[in-house]
Amino acid sequence: MAETVEELTISYEEDGIETVKELDKKVLTKGAWSTIIYRYQDWNRSKEEYGPDKYSIRRYQKRNGQYQPKSKFNISSKDQAEKIITALQEWIK
Repeated sequence: MAETVEELTISYEEDGIETVKELDKKVLTKGAWSTIIYRYQDWNRSKEEYGPDKYSIRRYQKRNGQYQPKSKFNISSKDQAEKIITALQEWIK
């Protein structure tokens, strides 16, 4: 478990292969409840290459000095990400 927001990652390795490769992350909120959006790629075993970029928004709660995952929302495609951006831009104008 991570003690700081900077240590949190979406990267995951299995059998010596990084099956989830974190490309970037942006910390949206810090504190007892922290929110991070990640840009990542999944490893495609059959093609032996990484797939298209994906995005995940994750919430963590800090308890007893450690961040614990509490919820997540995966944005599965560039198209879905663009629709979310469009909706948010309309709402915040």
